Amino acid sequence: MILDLLLRFWRIEMKFYSILLIFALSYSYSLASPLIKDDLPLAKPCDQKKCELPDCRCSSSEIPGGLSRDKTPQFVFLTFDDAIRSDNYQLYVDAFYGRKKNPDGCNVSATLFVSHDYTIYPKLHDLYENGFEVALHSITHDPNTTKWQQASVAELTDEFDGQRQIINKFAKIPNSDIHGMRVPFLQLSGNNSFEVIKQMGLEYDCSWPSRSYVDPGLWPYTLDYKSHQDCPIGPCPTASLPGVWVVPMLDLFDQKKVPCAMVDQCTNIPSDAANITEWIIQNFNTNYKNNKAPFGFYVHATWLSIKKEHNEAYKKFIDYLQSLPDVYIVGIHRALEWVKNPVPIGSPDWPACPTVTKSACEDIFCTYTREDESEILMHICADAGCPDKFPTPGNPLGN
Repeated sequence: MILDLLLRFWRIEMKFYSILLIFALSYSYSLASPLIKDDLPLAKPCDQKKCELPDCRCSSSEIPGGLSRDKTPQFVFLTFDDAIRSDNYQLYVDAFYGRKKNPDGCNVSATLFVSHDYTIYPKLHDLYENGFEVALHSITHDPNTTKWQQASVAELTDEFDGQRQIINKFAKIPNSDIHGMRVPFLQLSGNNSFEVIKQMGLEYDCSWPSRSYVDPGLWPYTLDYKSHQDCPIGPCPTASLPGVWVVPMLDLFDQKKVPCAMVDQCTNIPSDAANITEWIIQNFNTNYKNNKAPFGFYVHATWLSIKKEHNEAYKKFIDYLQSLPDVYIVGIHRALEWVKNPVPIGSPDWPACPTVTKSACEDIFCTYTREDESEILMHICADAGCPDKFPTPGNPLGN
């Protein structure tokens, strides 16, 4: 029964991504861009004399700080999207807890892009306290991609700032430790979601795929100036938005050389664990043996549970990464801290290990009836108290 439900959810998710990919290939950015209109200043070509770290970086494949490749760390972003449930929580624990540390002595980490419905907030709290980075993936995760494509700044604020408020109150995670966001289905809305990042005081977006700047890969950059990144799922931003960081999702390529931003989209891959691991390593080496642009393995937890071979291959890939002396498995924010102030591997100025202040979070659940008369549970940290209403955009605290 549970496996049938997981298969159903995974197939629905993949259906939406397939529709989105077809749309992206059928319509150019120039056709999509008129959907988003605003009065923000148009970004100009990057002036490298004015755009300097730590506050500004031109879109570029050059290693930050002009470091040589052998002195540059290879950052790896292992990210997961959607709700934190009991089943995927255990997958994360099994894959990450108890692992040896990165070469700098800090814990390995993954980044969780969290949506609201069905998230068990005490389990999210536990993952946060054990070193996972928590980022935003909207309240509703509405499957209507047109909604995200045409969303206004106000609508996106309700979704993402609302989710930040929910996580802050019901998972007891400080706003100051929430740095980034990813829009559902990677459906950008032109300048709007990036303007929301700036208005909310967030640091980065990780929703923008690239299939043209993979070899060598784009390093993270800011939107002070015009980006030259390709736009597979438009509309993409055109405005100058100083200080907003883009973390490009460099496409993987399956065995038929079909690009896929999310691993779930990669359909032409091996079936056995050993060869799946080898396929992942081949994609990783595109970065590692080139300019060491951060390598991202972006996936939904269902991909790990749908086939035991996927989960086995994933763990073997992490084992392989940990055998390399210059690879750092980190949350996205930690890597950006290095990009802003790049120093050679082993430097005494290397960023200190991240810390969190731990607090108690007893799990209680609250029961609500939706408009369609279906019942939904919400697990929260007990001392937050059950909200009167189930949180929604516009009323994230359920008052």
